[in-house]
Amino acid sequence: MSQIRTPAEIVEYMSHHGAEKATTPTWRLGLMAVLGGMFIGLGTLLAMEVAGGSTGLAASNPGLVKLLFGAVFPLGFIAVTLTGADLFTSNCAGGFVSWWRREIDWRLLSRFWAISFAGNAVGAIAAAWVFGLETHLLTTDAATQYLITIANGKVSHPFWMTFTKGMLANLLVCVASMQGYSAKDTLGRMLGIWFPVMAFVTLGMEHSIANLFIIPAAMMAGADISVSQFVFANLIPATLGNLVGGALLIGLPYALIYLPRRKAAVTAAKAEMPNAACVPDLVP
Repeated sequence: MSQIRTPAEIVEYMSHHGAEKATTPTWRLGLMAVLGGMFIGLGTLLAMEVAGGSTGLAASNPGLVKLLFGAVFPLGFIAVTLTGADLFTSNCAGGFVSWWRREIDWRLLSRFWAISFAGNAVGAIAAAWVFGLETHLLTTDAATQYLITIANGKVSHPFWMTFTKGMLANLLVCVASMQGYSAKDTLGRMLGIWFPVMAFVTLGMEHSIANLFIIPAAMMAGADISVSQFVFANLIPATLGNLVGGALLIGLPYALIYLPRRKAAVTAAKAEMPNAACVPDLVP
């Protein structure tokens, strides 16, 4: 029996899995999303501690510190994958493919993305406060300075640059999700996810959910960043870029290549959200 799913099987799975999640009761999807945001926050916290503590290496080889940051960051994505939590950024592709197949309509798709994003935000910000600040992991001199430097950089770019970085970040995140779908064993899923996620982090791209940990944590640690600056200079362009990168750069082309668009409208049974079943599956 093959241990690898074909691309066509992966895209078909994305479609069905996206529809299942989109029709999940609000409380269940929201709880899955809170866990997903928390796991992404924990992966970011680990990366901050490791890279922030490598001051000597940063002075002599800053590129290697970026690689080190990227190498440990995927912990959160792997946790989301293997525990069946929910992540907004990978839902940008999965939800779009489900809509393209007409398994869900725009109302369900919008609800799906909104609940996923809100739950991720709650989990990421809570992780920043409880696990980052209250444990003092992000209040030591080296870690705090590194965190604040990263956060200041993220709110200093022009809208279009952050938007573009958001597109590339989620292109790679959704590729990571698809590679996670491709494998049928734990190690294969982990490796399939690790490489693209490591790449987008090392390149310094913009992932909206990770930023919901980094920038609020920096603000709580004393960074001179206002809420409006965070929202308008980073969160909005990064999120829009993530949507375009996931839905239009990954979801649309793969749906066109592998899935014919269904002619039938969304059924009434599918639209009855409280009665729809959801099975938290192998990847976000």
